[in-house]
Amino acid sequence: MLNHARELEKRGHQVDCWFIEDVLPRPVRLKHFESLIFAYRIAQRIVQKRSAYDVVNIHAPWGCIYGLRRKTIRATGPPYVLFMHGSEERYVRMMRREQSKGRASNFNCKNRAWHRVYHQMMFDWSIRTCDYGLVVNREAWAMAELKYNREPGRIRYVPNGVGEEFFVERSYAPRSRLRLLYVGTWLDRKGVFYLAESFGLLAREDSSVSLTVAGCGNSEAEVRSSFAPEIRDRVSVVPFVSRNEMPAVYASHDIFVFPSLVEGMPLTLLEAMASGMPIITTASSGMQDVVENDFNGLLVPPAESNELAAAIRKLCSSAELRCRLGHEAQNTMKRYTWPRATDQVEQILMLAVEHGWQS
Repeated sequence: MLNHARELEKRGHQVDCWFIEDVLPRPVRLKHFESLIFAYRIAQRIVQKRSAYDVVNIHAPWGCIYGLRRKTIRATGPPYVLFMHGSEERYVRMMRREQSKGRASNFNCKNRAWHRVYHQMMFDWSIRTCDYGLVVNREAWAMAELKYNREPGRIRYVPNGVGEEFFVERSYAPRSRLRLLYVGTWLDRKGVFYLAESFGLLAREDSSVSLTVAGCGNSEAEVRSSFAPEIRDRVSVVPFVSRNEMPAVYASHDIFVFPSLVEGMPLTLLEAMASGMPIITTASSGMQDVVENDFNGLLVPPAESNELAAAIRKLCSSAELRCRLGHEAQNTMKRYTWPRATDQVEQILMLAVEHGWQS
């Protein structure tokens, strides 16, 4: 949101960004219904300020109340453009599979039912009632258009971008000790169980490889407890990393490993590719929109520790492969800059202004 806002302002548009702290008093008394209350307050605030804006862009699922209001009451406010990372259907499917394996305890039968009648319903109405929508991966784009029978062209695929500060030169010289990097929250949907298992398989064979977990938000002890005791000293944990520090983090590591089960289009993956890192990720969601196997990265099936370990082993054993994939990854990202992404966002916002206003 902030990257798009900055680019739109460069083009002369006025952009206001609202976050939950701007709209809801803290703490929220009915915590379980925070998302719905947030959606209601957003709708209220937009209607109160309707003359100030030509168009509003609301992240799913929080546009559901405003969208419904526009569908049922005329002249309630400016056109509504949906923004969505990925499909809830993919999330539900993957988490249900994980829960059947004894993982994802937060997605048991009771919580799945709550998700369906509450969170999924909010997503449903956000998609059904938007004037236009932009989605950051092709799978969610197709799902939104086909499942909800939206007119072709109303929902569009707009990939994320990457900042120019990540495009740095990299050396691919053979090293005696290789450093793997994972950047992201330490959640089951990110495939962290499979990361720990695959690193365990690799570490027992190769004593020179190490892993850094950065930006996870968890304590070092908590993250390390996911790994076998005998390899924990080879796992470094950096719970918080500032945005300004991220280019240096990528530059100081050799291979980026991102085994997420479900994503929109992860910024960390794009940033690692822009920095020239050879990357390994899963053939799922938005990852396979930008990564072509054995061309600009390696794709492995999601939730497969052995396949992930084999891909890491393959990259560790070949400096030439790391160099080839890293160069192609960086070249690919030259097409994924924020100005290029915002070109498409601006076009959708203008279409909404032209065709979506209800008088």
